Amino acid sequence: MRYLYIIPARGGSKGIPGKNIKPLGGKPLICHSIDHALAAGAPLCDICLTTDDPEIRRVGEEYGLTVPFLRPAELATDKSGSREVMLHALDFYEQINGNYDGIVLLQPTSPLRKAEDIIAAQRLYSKDIDMVVSVTEAATNPYYNAFETAPDGTLHISKGEGLYTRRQDAPKVWEYNGAVYVINPASLRAMPMGSFPRRLPLPMPRERSLDLDTPLDWLLMEQLFSGKKD
Repeated sequence: MRYLYIIPARGGSKGIPGKNIKPLGGKPLICHSIDHALAAGAPLCDICLTTDDPEIRRVGEEYGLTVPFLRPAELATDKSGSREVMLHALDFYEQINGNYDGIVLLQPTSPLRKAEDIIAAQRLYSKDIDMVVSVTEAATNPYYNAFETAPDGTLHISKGEGLYTRRQDAPKVWEYNGAVYVINPASLRAMPMGSFPRRLPLPMPRERSLDLDTPLDWLLMEQLFSGKKD
């Protein structure tokens, strides 16, 4: 199958200013995702760095990518949806390279992913499903330790009867970790990602599921990279 690898890197970032090209482990953040795509077998011509920022574009090009466009302003706000950003990139690249069988979304904020995660997600993917998405076991479980507030102000278990006394006995639940998405282009054109009826999980360990969102996340990520040997 032929994939378009999309790395979205908007210039504005409120949580961690300039994070997409902030150095981490000896290279700008976006370069980790570029390396992951290349190690997973992506041709350079099928890696799309979509950004509105000329400096991010420059860093990507210096790292070996061709960055043929800057994202339009209406797709570069903190309210811009990832679906619209991906469709814009897909339309552009399909005009040049022809149709793609799948989209691989690699968010720069997941630098702990490995090429093996991307390859595993691609192996799970087929045109009969809408998306393969990387997940990790959820920190809270609605059957065990997630609660809702009732109209009278009291707490009630979110799901089930609250009879589980050990977490390991409760049904396992997952959360997206943001590392890898393999998306069916036809599904993306037809509906929002949250409406996909056919999603397959790719489990990843929690120690590689940290997503960069806050300055504290960045400090922790720097500590993790300082101890990496590869």
